[in-house]
Amino acid sequence: MMRRLAQTVAAMALAIAGTTTAHAQSGGTTLTFGIVPQQSASRLAKMWGPFLSELSARTGVTVQFKTTKDIPTFEACLAEGAYDIAYMNPMHYAIFSEESGYRAFARQSQKRLKGVIVARAEGPVQALGDLDGTQVAFPSPGAFGASILTRSTLSERGIAFTPNYVKSHDSVYRAVAAGLMAAGGGVTRTFNAVDPAIRAQLRIMHETEAYTPHAFAASRELPEALADAVRQAFLDIAADQPALVDGIGMNGFTLSGDSDWDDVRGLGMARADTGIATGGGAACPSG
Repeated sequence: MMRRLAQTVAAMALAIAGTTTAHAQSGGTTLTFGIVPQQSASRLAKMWGPFLSELSARTGVTVQFKTTKDIPTFEACLAEGAYDIAYMNPMHYAIFSEESGYRAFARQSQKRLKGVIVARAEGPVQALGDLDGTQVAFPSPGAFGASILTRSTLSERGIAFTPNYVKSHDSVYRAVAAGLMAAGGGVTRTFNAVDPAIRAQLRIMHETEAYTPHAFAASRELPEALADAVRQAFLDIAADQPALVDGIGMNGFTLSGDSDWDDVRGLGMARADTGIATGGGAACPSG
């Protein structure tokens, strides 16, 4: 979690006013920024590194990239409140805003999250009914668009299938392209971001209903003034350096509040039915 929260008021004021990264690196505040592992850690670090470096420069605090080996471990870390800032899926936010006190401050602009079901472009699966009795790949039980929504789609249609959880969205697409699974669940953003050679072998055969997308949320322990500085930096980066935002697969940010995810809460899913992990035993950042 964040180091040296007990800085003096003067030091915090300097950080918020936009002192350089050098100040943060020479003993100032450090924030952990947790990213849901929809893709491999190395790929996420490459995507998010430039954006987080600019966020550090604009806030005057060191922002550290953090992710986990898989989505259930990330969920356990959210349950423990391990991150100062986190990018989490809509169901994560609906749960951990209550359980861990995360508070949303932004989401991707002009975006509604849909789950997609993909199959091989030239394969035998042409309709959802063809998946009856097959194995279907998903990133994890608690992946909102890629797993919760897509599994519900199949179950609501009475399609019997065996779920296989393969840890990441990229692994889903690769498994389907290789013919290891009849189909798989994903979301539009990660499908568009996968290796073009893999994407060319796949087709989207179904899209789910749309919901409020992933949340950028701050820990309840993060001072409000610093949370405000991070929020403003998001808007400024999107306005001044849109290429950095494009690099994380987004086109901008919309300021958000807790009620924006009421559509997800409105699904009425019991905690146990989401498949989202609880805390305990995870190797999470400590500062």
